[in-house]
Amino acid sequence: MSFPRLLELESEKTQEERQDELENMEFQVFRMRENMKEISKKYEIVGIDQTKQDHWVIVFKDADDEQAQLMVNDCEGPFKGHWDSCMQLEFKDERTVHINDIKGPEDRGYGSILMNHLKDLVKEFNYQYITGDLVERDWDHLNRLTHFYEKHNFDVEVDYDHQKGEIIWYGDL
Repeated sequence: MSFPRLLELESEKTQEERQDELENMEFQVFRMRENMKEISKKYEIVGIDQTKQDHWVIVFKDADDEQAQLMVNDCEGPFKGHWDSCMQLEFKDERTVHINDIKGPEDRGYGSILMNHLKDLVKEFNYQYITGDLVERDWDHLNRLTHFYEKHNFDVEVDYDHQKGEIIWYGDL
């Protein structure tokens, strides 16, 4: 969206709408501060981001030498010890991170936030590939998954006859 168009849309808002947005943002920032205190007691905070619905989220991880979880907490509510979305990862070798599963609600933008932070971490730690499998349990939402991975520059191969597939990301070339 262009800046002039954004200004035009903003000017169409009433004073009351702007005040509501400001109060919502102030509340989310307060909640973010409190949630970060709680999350940092147990997990490493990777960053903060914003969803397509303009919700602030905290991205955090729990990792050891073999596996990791990359998680999101939406600052619309308090952190109660669990994530709103999670990407379960496995370190296959010194070059490859494997996505075992992505859990959480659909169409909130959490998956894309997790994927972007995963790519940043992969680059930071000099991994070359991100891989994953499409399995039978994914078949009821295969089109959505294929779109998601292709949007994030993955090569997606699907074997429709055997209801399985593979994804691989070679880095943003």
